[in-house]
Amino acid sequence: MSPAAPRPALARRLKELREAHWPDAGLTQSQLAKALGGVSISLISSWEKVEKPVRPPIKRLESYATLFATRRSLDGGRVRLLHLEHLTDEEQVERKELLEELLRLREGREAAVANPVTDVWTYPAGEDVTIVCAELPRELRVHLEYVDPESADFVTLYTYADPDALIELYGHIRAKNPENHVGFRKTEELTPDDYTTHLVLLGGVDWNTVTRDVIERVDLPVKQVVRADEAPTSEPGGFRVQRDGGSVLFPPLLDSEGHLLEDVAHFYRGVSPFNRKRTVTVCNGMYGRGTLGAVRALTDRRFRDRNGDYLRTRFAGMESFSIISRVPVIKGQGLTPDWTMPENRLHEWPA
Repeated sequence: MSPAAPRPALARRLKELREAHWPDAGLTQSQLAKALGGVSISLISSWEKVEKPVRPPIKRLESYATLFATRRSLDGGRVRLLHLEHLTDEEQVERKELLEELLRLREGREAAVANPVTDVWTYPAGEDVTIVCAELPRELRVHLEYVDPESADFVTLYTYADPDALIELYGHIRAKNPENHVGFRKTEELTPDDYTTHLVLLGGVDWNTVTRDVIERVDLPVKQVVRADEAPTSEPGGFRVQRDGGSVLFPPLLDSEGHLLEDVAHFYRGVSPFNRKRTVTVCNGMYGRGTLGAVRALTDRRFRDRNGDYLRTRFAGMESFSIISRVPVIKGQGLTPDWTMPENRLHEWPA
């Protein structure tokens, strides 16, 4: 790609800065154009247009970095550029990092974290990884002596939802990243610092509140419809996808007695909404076997290489992507989805 070629990743990032950097501000193209000075609304629009973006001059990217380095750019009820000498030391660092990122995107040199397809479970050395599980609801903890902290038989993992997916993934990430600190926590145990590590979220929006928080903050046309209850005749829920002005629901398949015949798994990877230099990965299913299937797609030694190759080919250069896939259930066991088989892929994003 030549230096003059369109940069869709830069266009996406500029639009994201305006719309999501301060989501409560509702920053418009008109306000941004006035703040940058001598810029028309149509020019701002051309820089944000992913299909055929116009390449902004470096001077304009410097202004973007200055503007979005500090919330003080919104002080006084109007959007304005502060003079560089008025930025604090912390804001100067923020500006420098943001400008470096925008210049990389302008030249087509994506940051490593912005192109996470190379090897999903390998992280830069020294960067912390936090696997996040939901807490198993108390009414589902049948072995009370094992979940009571006062009991001599207390076992912490009995209080975790999706422990099979957790065990599968924790060992795999530890083995792939010997120089990183890899930990796991329940949603209620997360500290503010945990949110800004690389996040791996197991389970859906019904129990895992962090999954819900992330999905609400990212640009993703997939929403999870929570199951009504466990009764065989109840609505099983599924993953609803916005498509062609309407929506399509991909539900799990159960028989008349409520036995699970096929789960649906959702795998999402993108830049963390809490720290642009870290990633967030969601492995989710309507039931536990779907969550485990999303994990094993890239840990199972029989499938991980071919599925990883598929991701690298299908989503090359994309900073965020997701796959909804089938997880057949045979004799109560979920099978690892093979993403190279078209019939197993129910939905892919971006299209």
